[in-house]
Amino acid sequence: MWETILQACLAVLHLNGDVWQTVFTSLKVSVSALIVGTILGLPLGAILAIARFPGRDGCITLINTLMNVPTVIIGVLVYLLLSRTGPFGSLGILFTVPGMIIAQSLLTTPLIAAISRQTISDAWQTHRETFLSLHLKLFQQMKWILWDCRFSLIIALLAGFGRAISEVGAVMIVGGNIAHHTRTMTTAITLETSKGDLSLALSLGIVLILVVLMVNLFAFLTKKMSEKKYG
Repeated sequence: MWETILQACLAVLHLNGDVWQTVFTSLKVSVSALIVGTILGLPLGAILAIARFPGRDGCITLINTLMNVPTVIIGVLVYLLLSRTGPFGSLGILFTVPGMIIAQSLLTTPLIAAISRQTISDAWQTHRETFLSLHLKLFQQMKWILWDCRFSLIIALLAGFGRAISEVGAVMIVGGNIAHHTRTMTTAITLETSKGDLSLALSLGIVLILVVLMVNLFAFLTKKMSEKKYG
């Protein structure tokens, strides 16, 4: 076991271009899904936290449920939608990177929305009376509460990225794990493990851990510098 781990660590320094293309595909899909999840999830979380409307509790329950849906279920649903016989089959994006981004966006959006809703809801209890006394419209309330919670919401974004970058099931189904095209780090790890090439699988795992570590470090440093600047 230790020999395999040592070989994996050394292999990280000698990964070929095909492997780095796999790493780049993972980052492209995951970052794109994070951007979509942020654009959709943060406003949705803010609306559910501060607005009161019929069916709100049902929407919160739905978001919390979608946050915990197995990824393979999302993969199958997206596959059916994008297949030739599906309603969006004419787009021709099954087994492509855009199709994988759609699948991962459906995973990141509910997660970011659910976490941000809870974070904003706690802050709303503190600022509610102030905002209401100023007679701010809903959009203005959302804008200011999101800004006030900007440091805390980094956790939601990190959770979204973590789910996207580590996801296997949905991208395997929707992307097809095609070499040089839709293969990601997680699907490559699954493939190499099944082939018995544990050193390569572990080396990809090390790269994956380093990517997540760098993202978390960047978020931590950004938060610290912003807190220092804005108090």
